[in-house]
Amino acid sequence: MRKSIENLGGRKLTGGRKVAMRGRRKFEIDRYPNEAVAGPSQIVARRTRGNNNKVAFKTAEFANIIDQENKKVTTSKILRVTKNPANRDYERRGVISKGAIIEIENGTARVVSRPGQDGVVNAILVKSTTTTATTKTK
Repeated sequence: MRKSIENLGGRKLTGGRKVAMRGRRKFEIDRYPNEAVAGPSQIVARRTRGNNNKVAFKTAEFANIIDQENKKVTTSKILRVTKNPANRDYERRGVISKGAIIEIENGTARVVSRPGQDGVVNAILVKSTTTTATTKTK
């Protein structure tokens, strides 16, 4: 994949063809996106510009869930992706990205981190399925 964000070629206003004076530099070349899905945890480490490392999820099993009402953080297992407003195809394939609505063991949560780039899944609890037991008295 030798494409980049910049447009080295392209067209002039008149419709004529612009020819780039050079090719792409190594730092201009993109990589394939790392799209995290639900499953047993697999982590990928990539070298980035400036000899830094980027840790990313290939598959994520658990998520850090923030309950804003009780002000508690718990770890919960990811069951599946129910909705992904970023891309309809991501929703179909079950890709976990920022903004995705995931189903967890105790309800649903919205992802606030970027698992394909951060290597962690942080989410805010949207709806919990806590059952309350009621007893009948005569």
